[in-house]
Amino acid sequence: MVALVPFLIVLASTLAMEGVAWASHKYVMHGFGWAWHRDHHEPHDGFFEKNDRFALVGAAMSISMFALGSPLVMRANAWWPGTWIGLGILLYGIVYTLVHDGLVHQRWFRWVPKRGYAKRLVQAHKLHHATIGKEGGVSFGFVFARDPAKLKAELAAQRAAGIAKVRESAGA
Repeated sequence: MVALVPFLIVLASTLAMEGVAWASHKYVMHGFGWAWHRDHHEPHDGFFEKNDRFALVGAAMSISMFALGSPLVMRANAWWPGTWIGLGILLYGIVYTLVHDGLVHQRWFRWVPKRGYAKRLVQAHKLHHATIGKEGGVSFGFVFARDPAKLKAELAAQRAAGIAKVRESAGA
């Protein structure tokens, strides 16, 4: 029973990070952080992107939580949930790296899913990349993907309203 509380904190933190990632992607990366994120949406040379700096921000969040939870760092003022929140953030970072960078952008391995949720993730993220520039867009999450047909309709509506420029190859 004692291990259940830390497990639930790790699980809740990992799941909550998808919301943090969605909001930071929509409002930071496609807002004032566009200078770092732009090269992720444009062709570029090299393995690394300026966008990879956001992974360092996530790592700093995780490390900060580990530090808050560490009696070695915080002395008698350690906040015990910090360790488990830090672990949840770390786990989300691993999932993000495997799913977004690995599966969707194929930076670590080559596999194109033909069906199932993995295919849906790839389709949703490709629709996210269908816009030109930082305005508009769909599918700002990284692990939970909405129905691609609904995302296409949303992109078409944004295009018709002049909110977003959509690449012709996107089918919206």
